[in-house]
Amino acid sequence: MTSIKPPFFEIGPQAYLYGQDVIELAKAADAASEKYGVDIIFTAPFVDIAGVKNATRRVHVFAPHMDPIKPGRGLADILPEALAAAGAEGVMLNHCEKPLSFSVLKQTIERAKDVGLTTIVCADSCAEAGAIARLHPDIIVAEPTELVGTGVSCGPEYVEAANRAVKDVDPNILVLTAAGISNGNDVYNVIRAGADATGSSSGVAKAKDRAGMVDEMISAVRRAWDERKGSE
Repeated sequence: MTSIKPPFFEIGPQAYLYGQDVIELAKAADAASEKYGVDIIFTAPFVDIAGVKNATRRVHVFAPHMDPIKPGRGLADILPEALAAAGAEGVMLNHCEKPLSFSVLKQTIERAKDVGLTTIVCADSCAEAGAIARLHPDIIVAEPTELVGTGVSCGPEYVEAANRAVKDVDPNILVLTAAGISNGNDVYNVIRAGADATGSSSGVAKAKDRAGMVDEMISAVRRAWDERKGSE
């Protein structure tokens, strides 16, 4: 069971940033997490996992992928135990840029559980989200692949459909709905529509003021969640 609680947010700089820029973004996320009381997953590049972990106090540091191997042979594979040793708390799997077959995904989720890594698994449709829910990851990212990086976010109907597809299978799985999140207004709309979380990669990494954009987005998470809970 993950320690991450809704509402939460995921930031993944991917390969837009590297080195000190990744660390500075992680520090900005850490500050926003504390300021607004919102959990933040920071999916760091492999080589920056230890640096991000050492530079932050509150963010949940995740790896962007891993392989379902055990200690032994595997020259260029990503060993789950090594991620945990570097400071990763969890791992993102099946991103549209690193897709996995269903059988490999199943094995990888099981290996993550073996070493205590929280799993956040991407699905590009509600049908796939429902199928992945049967593997019981901790979090499912429901984001239409065609919207990733476009600046066009999904509407409330998709948020509701994704929630149903996952929660009808396993109500304990958290659902993050994203793709095309480029500003605080996009964040507000997704959380207000019923998502447990949302997230952004290029919307944050390519912003002129990255720290300012992080603050804007996390502020929107807090405001939308509080308004939603206040109206229930």
